[in-house]
Amino acid sequence: MNLPDSPKTPDWLQKIQYIIDPLGYMDNAYQHYGDIFNAPIIGNYQRLLLVSNPEGLQQLFTRDSKEFYTPSNGLLQLVVGDNSIFCLESDRHKRERKLLMPPFHGDRMRGYGQTICHLTEGIFSQLTPGTTFFARNVVQSISIEVILKVVFAIHEGERFQKLKQLMTELMDSFTSPLVSSLLFFPFLRKDLGARSPWGYFHRLQQQIDQLLYAEIRERRSQYDPSAKDIFTLLISARDENGEEMSDQELHDELITLLVAGHETTATAISWALYWVHKQPEILEKLLSELDSVGDSPEPMSIFKLPYLTAVANETLRIYPVALLTVPREVKESVELMGYQLEPGTRVYGCIYLTHQREDLYPNPKEFKPERFLERQYTPYEFFPFGGGARRCIGEALAMFEMKLVLATILANYQMELVDNRDVKPQRRGVTVAPGGGVNMVLKGRR
Repeated sequence: MNLPDSPKTPDWLQKIQYIIDPLGYMDNAYQHYGDIFNAPIIGNYQRLLLVSNPEGLQQLFTRDSKEFYTPSNGLLQLVVGDNSIFCLESDRHKRERKLLMPPFHGDRMRGYGQTICHLTEGIFSQLTPGTTFFARNVVQSISIEVILKVVFAIHEGERFQKLKQLMTELMDSFTSPLVSSLLFFPFLRKDLGARSPWGYFHRLQQQIDQLLYAEIRERRSQYDPSAKDIFTLLISARDENGEEMSDQELHDELITLLVAGHETTATAISWALYWVHKQPEILEKLLSELDSVGDSPEPMSIFKLPYLTAVANETLRIYPVALLTVPREVKESVELMGYQLEPGTRVYGCIYLTHQREDLYPNPKEFKPERFLERQYTPYEFFPFGGGARRCIGEALAMFEMKLVLATILANYQMELVDNRDVKPQRRGVTVAPGGGVNMVLKGRR
């Protein structure tokens, strides 16, 4: 069988390299092996390919149900559960996607704009001038409140505070390489007490589960069909057979929204704050554009601003929060980029390496929003939310939130980086976040 080349180091060592320094691992492999290579870094697959060539990606994304299918995602299953949209296959995935899509689009989403801006202002206003803070922590607090209040409609109270605290602890635990290793090495998942990595992780999950199931029972018993939050819309949803989501399905989708919805957005916004303060000329251009829409602009006016959009896109390009797409598995023998792939071969689109291609993005290590004003990229050249039938359903809400939070902070507050040192990416579970959290100082209101 004709397989692409693979790094020559043992599989277990490649996994460790990928856990500790995922970008370094991929940069090095791309330099030696190019657009497609074998990388046995997830699970026990000997045939696991990473593809960063746009033509290969187009074939992968557009032939989803013919030569390729999407298997359950074991890496994420551990965090979000068996019934998450991330982990479902074929017809079950299509059913769930139909149920989940409507709340994330159109007028329903627009209605969340003012809430996002008010939450951002409320949390940021608690900082006093002269305070140093980690941008990622503050933005994570904003992002989880957006999810809990906009998506779940859970407002202040004991359950709200407990969920906020536990979700923050759960996601922060993934900054530890040892906890991140639980996702890649099943043999480490041994409960040796509350202080062991798996024991700690498992107990956090159990506490979050109890709170979510209590909320589901309460919502079902006090069902209000006029409510517009996403939680209620999911309770109301029926498939083509008139079936509602079970408590277990609802729980797993809510966990998915909690994890994917707040963690990724918080990371992207903190990267954006770093980049625009690292390069003051970008901040000046952005402030000038924000000033052009007046003192109290409509959220949709902010969302449509071209330079703000370019800054958001460049942030998601240079260090995409998710490095890989969900996997596709070969269903029947298929040719991809000159290689004949046999059934059982797993293929991932490599978002990071595609976004680093010199032929698409000259000087790719430079943060340059203008590239998105000068050129239109295809969905196989720029795809921070994945591609094909598995593109992230929360993309529109994530971009909406990212732009509104960033605009609200920058239009109202002056801040600067504590020092000018480069911030390096650091693994957080399956995502990559700014190492150290971006240390900033608040100078005052603008």
